[in-house]
Amino acid sequence: MERSSELPGFHKLSPQERLNKVREFSGLDERDADALTKTGRLDLDTAGRMIENVIGTMELPFGVATNFMINGKEYLVPMVLEEPSVVAAASNAAKLARPGGGFSADADEPVMIGQIQLVGVPDPDAAEKAILGMKKDIIDLCNRQDSTLVRFGGGAREVEARTISTKEGAMVIVHILVDVRDAMGANAINTMAESITPDLEKVSGGRARLRIISNLATRRLARSRAVWKRDVLGEDAVDRILEAYAFACADQHRCTTHNKGIMNGIDAVTIATGNDFRAVEAGAHSFAAFSRPYAPLTHYEKDKEGNLVGAIERPIAVGTVGGATRTNPVAGVGLRILGTKSAQELAQVLASVGLAQNFAAIRALSMEGIQSGHMKLHARNIAINAGATGDLVERVASRLVKSGEISVGKAEEILRELSG
Repeated sequence: MERSSELPGFHKLSPQERLNKVREFSGLDERDADALTKTGRLDLDTAGRMIENVIGTMELPFGVATNFMINGKEYLVPMVLEEPSVVAAASNAAKLARPGGGFSADADEPVMIGQIQLVGVPDPDAAEKAILGMKKDIIDLCNRQDSTLVRFGGGAREVEARTISTKEGAMVIVHILVDVRDAMGANAINTMAESITPDLEKVSGGRARLRIISNLATRRLARSRAVWKRDVLGEDAVDRILEAYAFACADQHRCTTHNKGIMNGIDAVTIATGNDFRAVEAGAHSFAAFSRPYAPLTHYEKDKEGNLVGAIERPIAVGTVGGATRTNPVAGVGLRILGTKSAQELAQVLASVGLAQNFAAIRALSMEGIQSGHMKLHARNIAINAGATGDLVERVASRLVKSGEISVGKAEEILRELSG
């Protein structure tokens, strides 16, 4: 039977019923299901090997966004975050995009940049030429550091050198461009950068300082595009979204929040798959101001039929091998739910989710306002904060929504009435 990520009534099912649907879609086994449903699956021994000074673990909800069709393929998208309405909004945006063909996405080859800082160089111009003159030797030395990466088709590809002016004087900055295949690439690149340092110091006459990967992955961009049909959204909605987009283009305060909406989705999937969301977030905001004033990471316009066309382009450096993608058992389940076969495919999914999340946010803001839907979903958290447990959570939340006053004080009042 052909799979579809359209799961009508999914949000009305119990967590166990939802998990059964996801298992059927993604082919998860019993061990995967246990990793998701048995809390505390990250044991202290494993946690202690991941970071320092461990005293415990902290859990976040693991949800699944539905309706995503990307390049003609159906996806259920794992999302880990604490904020209500994000998963629902992404699912709805993906559903609304389906009449227009879903999302079309692509991603660059997984090339990352490693930087070596050289200070005290007596003749920067001559140093640049000398470094570029030994490019082949530098690449060969880099690739000897990671034979496994080379065997899988990756490795150092190029060397660049430039001089920058700083308040501490001129510095020669060397870039090594490395195809990291399905890894995020930090460890491989940092090792390569350190291995070539003695040769760079010798040929430049300078002293090496920082040797580190750059999280501004300008050679590793991902893009996605979707068409939301005018007859699905309504012409007024299309115009309102375009006005909201114009606001973000013209005002940095609004633009920052516009881009944060993109990251609501991207960060959640990045965490669910065990990737470094801090690196992805840093790269996004840096790219938003790369060689230009700070700008939206998405673009919207109206086509000749009056449909809304949305697009996104931004660096996305994520992996499907190495790091927490293998250490944390739940991250492995997240990747299996997605069914992505490569880091490039994962980047395409992330770009599409970011576009969907951004569309959903500005559509809500420009129409009924963000609080209407958000606070309805937030009512459950308010009920819990007021002390509701078990079935009382839903009963209190339902009464809160009907009252129109979603506050802890009102929830406590309703809870007293229901418990009396």
